[in-house]
Amino acid sequence: MGRVFVAGSINMDVVATADRHPRVGETVAGRKVLYFPGGKGANQAVAASRLGAKTTLIGRLGKDSFGAELKTFLGAQGIDLGSVREANTHTGTAIITVAAADNTIVVIPGSNALVGADDVADVPLAKGDVAVCQFEIPLPTITAFFRRAREAGVVTVLNPAPAQKMSRELLALVDILVLNETELGFLAGVELTDSDEAAGIIDVARKLQAHADQSICVTLGRRGVLALAGREEVAVPGRAVKAVDTTGAGDCFVGALAAQLADGVPLRAALAFANAAASISVQRMGAGPSMPTAAEVAAVL
Repeated sequence: MGRVFVAGSINMDVVATADRHPRVGETVAGRKVLYFPGGKGANQAVAASRLGAKTTLIGRLGKDSFGAELKTFLGAQGIDLGSVREANTHTGTAIITVAAADNTIVVIPGSNALVGADDVADVPLAKGDVAVCQFEIPLPTITAFFRRAREAGVVTVLNPAPAQKMSRELLALVDILVLNETELGFLAGVELTDSDEAAGIIDVARKLQAHADQSICVTLGRRGVLALAGREEVAVPGRAVKAVDTTGAGDCFVGALAAQLADGVPLRAALAFANAAASISVQRMGAGPSMPTAAEVAAVL
């Protein structure tokens, strides 16, 4: 079995729950405030590790109480933290409002903005491993990491969120792109919504493809997953569940997908597994702590 290497953000999520989201300029009464380990990189590493993959996280924590707490939590998940360094700034923080199972998020990068090419230079990548990144660390660092991964024959998985424009060079280094329909539309320069037909979404994915064997996987929430795997179209149906908190659902999907790929599972089956894992995560509060175990996913499949 290969290993999963996640280069990405590590945050403390400060979550306020309320009956509804405030409008611009409005104050609403909240119900409670909660603190959860988060950050897209950390979430994806937790998901992969809980699902049985040997997982290494590459990133930075601040020299503050949040940093110490996050390091303790991540170590308890069985994640290799040998490539997590301290930075002389505050730990990344996300301010999240949850109302009616939907969320709004403001992310303050902090130490995540200091993850550089030197942080990924000595990662011991080998054929059969999976390298994972998201857009909460600097893009030049991701490019450097994926260049090393390509040289080592490692599968690269990119979750381009929060969405921002990237170079064709970086896109060409990606084997599997995982994103939602809004992010796909942003990168392709078209407007997509969750009501667009599957054929239209696949057409946009085809235009974005950087090379003929690249896979683009579009997560559609309760509608499931659409993927363009090279020239093959794949559809995974959605799962009907009662969502409590959707924070981290996409990260759960990415981490689960990476764990399956590292275990040699074909893409179609790996997508179905990841979709089931994400459907479990939305039934719990928080991001990192909501990630399921392999036994839990097996039970729903």
